Amino acid sequence: MKLIYGIMLLTFLFSKELLYSQAYSEIIYEAGTQIEVQAGADVCATNIIVNGSFSGGGTFCTGALPVTLSEFSASTNKNNVMLRWKTEIEQNNSGFDIERRTNENGSVWMKTAFIQGNGTTNEPKVYSYTDKKLQTGIYQYRLKQIDYNGNYEYFSLQGDVNISKPTEFSIGQNYPNPSNPKSTIDYQMPVKSRVNISVYNMLGQLVSQLVNEVKEPGHYSVEFDGGNLASGTYLYRIISEGFTEVKKMILVK
Repeated sequence: MKLIYGIMLLTFLFSKELLYSQAYSEIIYEAGTQIEVQAGADVCATNIIVNGSFSGGGTFCTGALPVTLSEFSASTNKNNVMLRWKTEIEQNNSGFDIERRTNENGSVWMKTAFIQGNGTTNEPKVYSYTDKKLQTGIYQYRLKQIDYNGNYEYFSLQGDVNISKPTEFSIGQNYPNPSNPKSTIDYQMPVKSRVNISVYNMLGQLVSQLVNEVKEPGHYSVEFDGGNLASGTYLYRIISEGFTEVKKMILVK
């Protein structure tokens, strides 16, 4: 059996072997295994036993890993995912790429953010990140921990994160409020239906229609641009499937 460790195969190895960067990890290659670690790739564990041949410009690294994770968890609030992880020890840690994909076949990992690390420290450090405004679906997350020298390893979140369909109609307060002149309005739909979101002045006159179409169940956002309106107080209203709600917003220019 021949194993070739390039960028893609290395990703698979770490996502399988280093779920939480256990204090001790071991990789054993059976007799006769041919291992090729391509340049730029590393195979790391506390203990590596090779009962075969090794080639390539990459490296094996044994002993203590650069970063030890003791926690990696996720929680949800509507269509936002809050990630939290804790390191016990960091060596030469530049930081973490946060990567996400859906559980659909063929889905690829996408970088969503970078969180700066703490270099070298023997003290526990807690990190957090909120992935906002996701569509309904099932997601997977992993951290790509990157050293200052460019080496990296992956830590995968155990289990999927489910952003479920809303259970009720709602519309949020525009933000920022006051706006100058643009702001965003979040709303959610529990069923497929036509939705209308319109903006009115204090005389009840229609000044802008933001949404007027059929939407699938899910979480949505729409932008209001008051660039052609005078400063003042306005009302915006959502109507859908018998649900109506009105909120106030302020435009300052």
